[in-house]
Amino acid sequence: MEIPPDLQPESLLGAYAMGIFPMADRNGCLEWFSPDPRAILELNRFKISRSLRSRIRKNGYEIRINTCFRTVIERCADRSEGTWISREIIEAYCLLREWGFAHSVETFFGNQLAGGLYGVSLGGAFFGESMFTLLPDGSKLALVALVERMKQRGMTLLDIQFMTDHLARFGATEISRAEYLQRLNFAIQQPIRFADAARITALDT
Repeated sequence: MEIPPDLQPESLLGAYAMGIFPMADRNGCLEWFSPDPRAILELNRFKISRSLRSRIRKNGYEIRINTCFRTVIERCADRSEGTWISREIIEAYCLLREWGFAHSVETFFGNQLAGGLYGVSLGGAFFGESMFTLLPDGSKLALVALVERMKQRGMTLLDIQFMTDHLARFGATEISRAEYLQRLNFAIQQPIRFADAARITALDT
């Protein structure tokens, strides 16, 4: 499938750097958003429930990064009939993965994919796009791993775009577009890479 000019890597990265991201409507037509207010997760205020901490301690869970990016984004697109992740978006972000700017965080239980998320990184900013769950807490464990990795790398901004009840339980908050753009400008100038290559780690958060 040919990727339209607006979704080419240079265009996508330029949009993210300005606080803009794409979503497709139900007909597949591309729309661009810059919400005000903007939802973010403050890394130093991230909340983990007692039940989730208990699941993290159990044996068998494993976190993988960038080992099955296409599978993750396609699973995210399959969550509902009204998905905003069109086929063009899937192909565009898979190309952005090849460029080293799109990433997936995957939770495995044994050799079974339990859940995951994907997003885009620029310097010290990570723009979370979507997540999915196949086994209990699969996406939650991926989110915990994402936050921990961002902290380890010295990243400063986790953008989640829109507030949801699910993310509010983790301590998500909203800030004005003006504040967001100020924090974004600082974050993208940081000389940080989220991941250099595919990797597998034990989930020991």
